[in-house]
Amino acid sequence: MVELQYPEGPFTVVTDPGAEEFGGWISDIENLPRLMREAVQSLPQGGLDRHYRPGGWTGRQVVHHVADSHMNAYCRFRLALTEDNPIIKPYAEEKWAELYDACNSPVEISLDLLTAVHHRWALLMGHLAPEQWSRTFIHPVTGTHDLATALQMYSWHGRNHLGHLRLLR
Repeated sequence: MVELQYPEGPFTVVTDPGAEEFGGWISDIENLPRLMREAVQSLPQGGLDRHYRPGGWTGRQVVHHVADSHMNAYCRFRLALTEDNPIIKPYAEEKWAELYDACNSPVEISLDLLTAVHHRWALLMGHLAPEQWSRTFIHPVTGTHDLATALQMYSWHGRNHLGHLRLLR
């Protein structure tokens, strides 16, 4: 069951990453919208409305969730870069995934949103000075996060949910 929940394996932090690692993670962010479109296009008829595992979301909910999550992540990066250790607003992702639009709207809406957000986000990250990666934000539940760790987590997050879509084939 763990393989179905975490097709990429559990998230682990790389301490003291180098330029190659940063480049790979930023590339993951750049490429995710295209890879998600390809994964959606390869699904069988009705695949978007199937659950990738018992108790898991449908493919449709996964696509909308990734757009919601990464839109929030992009804002968190901008806050961390423009404010000193801002406290960010968490959101109830499970509840967001149950809202009408996440369960019923066409995934193309969120794929377009993901494309735009990731384009801006990757452009921003590609121009950060090395010291900016140590800027932080505070999540009221999980604590303080630096941007280097947040990049790793969202790179993994996108790949993991892409794995969920691939499970629906």
